[in-house]
Amino acid sequence: MKAYFDKIYKGTYKEFVQKLSESLDKEKKEFIVTANPETFMIGESDPAFDLILRAAYTTIVPDGIGVVKAANMLGIPLKDRITGVELCEALFSLLDDKKKKLYLFGAKKEVVQALVKKIERTYPHIEISGYTDGYVQERERVMEEIIEREPDVALVALGIPYQEILIDQYYDRFPKGIFIGVGGSFDVLSGTKKRAPRLFIKCNMEWLYRIMSEPKRIGRFYRSNIRFIKKVRLLQRGAGHED
Repeated sequence: MKAYFDKIYKGTYKEFVQKLSESLDKEKKEFIVTANPETFMIGESDPAFDLILRAAYTTIVPDGIGVVKAANMLGIPLKDRITGVELCEALFSLLDDKKKKLYLFGAKKEVVQALVKKIERTYPHIEISGYTDGYVQERERVMEEIIEREPDVALVALGIPYQEILIDQYYDRFPKGIFIGVGGSFDVLSGTKKRAPRLFIKCNMEWLYRIMSEPKRIGRFYRSNIRFIKKVRLLQRGAGHED
């Protein structure tokens, strides 16, 4: 796990958005993984995802406050959280300014359709090169379509680690583009699901709001986060030397 922390992006949110802006201008490829504690714990148990997190061509950004605090405990100073929702919103603004193309893949059909309508209203200069819900049987066909349509940004909302593994399988074949696995962000971005109130966001307590809103999450939260805390403490004491 220490290798994940060593690799994580350490600049500010504004610096990262500027980096993406330059990548869009130069048609440079980017593969971004937004990380919370569960991300790192899945990486420890899933060999395919572990390789993605370690790969030189991927960028890990600290989505969850737990990752930021853990990094600081390990003497790795992180300046900002870079959440998936805020990153998507920044990319929408960049695409609108630059009149570039977007592909959306994932979530329920009504959710992705609502997001497309919202983008068309709010960002009229974005070209929606295509969109597909996450319940299709032939995901490979969708990826082939994305390759063919050459979007400048492709957001894949299929859940971790499936979205990242799918992107990775086709990444070499994309001629350009910024690719991000965004989990449940389409629900929030479309307005289908409310994001946490501003106070929770400001206090980095969105995780608590999600548990309060969806109590069934508590088991998943406990399993991933408690294990994560134990692992970080071992690393902090120098007992976790493995990468």
